[in-house]
Amino acid sequence: MAQPEESDPEESDAVAAAVDSHPAADHAGAAVFGRLAMDLHAVHGVEETVEAVVQFAVHALQCNYAGVLLIGRDRRPQVLAQTDPRVAALYRLQIDADDGPLITAIRQDSVVVLDDVDTQTTWSTAWADRVRAAGIRSAAHLPLQVGGRTVAILSLYSDVPDAFGTDELAVAHILARHASVAIANARQQASLAQAIDARKLVGQAMGILMERYDLDGDRAFEVLRRYSQQNNRKLRDVAQELIDTRRLPQ
Repeated sequence: MAQPEESDPEESDAVAAAVDSHPAADHAGAAVFGRLAMDLHAVHGVEETVEAVVQFAVHALQCNYAGVLLIGRDRRPQVLAQTDPRVAALYRLQIDADDGPLITAIRQDSVVVLDDVDTQTTWSTAWADRVRAAGIRSAAHLPLQVGGRTVAILSLYSDVPDAFGTDELAVAHILARHASVAIANARQQASLAQAIDARKLVGQAMGILMERYDLDGDRAFEVLRRYSQQNNRKLRDVAQELIDTRRLPQ
């Protein structure tokens, strides 16, 4: 039977606080989660971050498979990490059929648990048959939220029924919060790197214009900005073309 839960940021904080004194947290060990935080801080890039998350999930929760599905601003999903190729197959199965606990988690921005595929009645029989054929009996899908918006789904799969009870979900909530922060930081670092790269390109392009046409910095930037607007192109792209061709875009 499916067990949807609302994924509210304040509720997540309360869950995490409760888990700090929960036996499951003691079992997992504070040192283990501390190491996770350090590992996630050490990696760079969104893909590397989510890869560390899914590997840790399998280890910490002793489930068979884990994966992370990124949800773009256009709501189009993209598989970012998986511990086994069948995770991607399960993602595609649900996306193509527009059916399953993953789809419910995305639409409702909520945690969705599949206790036992053999007894579930929420999703189609055809979907359940294919999941069962893949050797999966239970699953959990946890939204990863950044700024109150679901940006990804952490999926956990097991080949035994009822694998994700209260204790396991308490640990999974902590992992999801770590993963959300890590993904947000990785995205911020990527955006910052792109911004720095763009500034360098614009600076180089301005230098070319200043030398060739004897312009000052303000005039050179205005020329780039005007070409960007007239050609409906990003300033960075105009600068890159000028650097590559030594000519302004026609």
